[in-house]
Amino acid sequence: MRQKKGKAQEKRGKGKSDRGNQKPGQKQPSQKPKGEKRKDKKKPPVGGVLTRRNTVLESLRANRRKFKTLYLAADMSDKQAKPLLHAARQASVNVERVDKNRLGNLAGAGDHQGVVLGIGDYPYCEVEDILEHAQAIGEKPLILVMDLVQGTYNVGTLLRTAEIVGVHGVVLQDRRAPEITPVIVQHSQGAAEHLRIAKVTNLVKALDTLKAADVWVAGLDFGEDAQKLGSIDLDRPLAIIVGHEGEGMRRLVRDSCDIVLEIPQRGHVESLNAAVAGSVVLYSAWQARGF
Repeated sequence: MRQKKGKAQEKRGKGKSDRGNQKPGQKQPSQKPKGEKRKDKKKPPVGGVLTRRNTVLESLRANRRKFKTLYLAADMSDKQAKPLLHAARQASVNVERVDKNRLGNLAGAGDHQGVVLGIGDYPYCEVEDILEHAQAIGEKPLILVMDLVQGTYNVGTLLRTAEIVGVHGVVLQDRRAPEITPVIVQHSQGAAEHLRIAKVTNLVKALDTLKAADVWVAGLDFGEDAQKLGSIDLDRPLAIIVGHEGEGMRRLVRDSCDIVLEIPQRGHVESLNAAVAGSVVLYSAWQARGF
């Protein structure tokens, strides 16, 4: 978050009613001599792989992707394998027991914990799907919006918190923002597999869509117009924007906010990082709804 002056403390666009008091580098392989066959290493399944027990287990439980094969270490204990085998049966996924060398070739770098799952592409959704989901279960929308949040740890941590507090969906900027890669899924401990995540080309237009559905937009930032977290009733249809770690929200995104929120501080360091700040506000919004 960063210091920046803004315009209004709590606002709505022209024509909207005032509801302020309402509760709410691998090099290319060299050419082989003619007639000599090149021996290619076995590649991971198309679409990528997920590794580590918790991450794979949550993906299988969510059952939202196209799955290929689940590979388990031949020497994995029954206690560790049981929940994975059960989830694989529920998702109709084929299971193979393989040795550590095969697992290492499939997983690539990193600790796979004896588990590799071949997966298809991440199942993104539309902003409208998020709103429809909240309506279908009879709840006020709670949505996380990331404005160019960078770093797989930051993104993964925010997704993990978002899933734990029960957000109805997440909105990401398509350009200059990370894809939901296996690394991010791992940093989220598999939480990303349960979430409805929409990628949009124009984040400001997406915010307009949310506001047209009576969702209030609250962005995290400092500034003369910012209001302290705790002074605003968050029990309302709400989208929470977390901005870039160093630069904060972009100007047009900040100007789209109905509310600018500031997290009170009493220590010496300048600010919380994006993942921690976003997590604090997400929990505050959930607390406002009575946990």
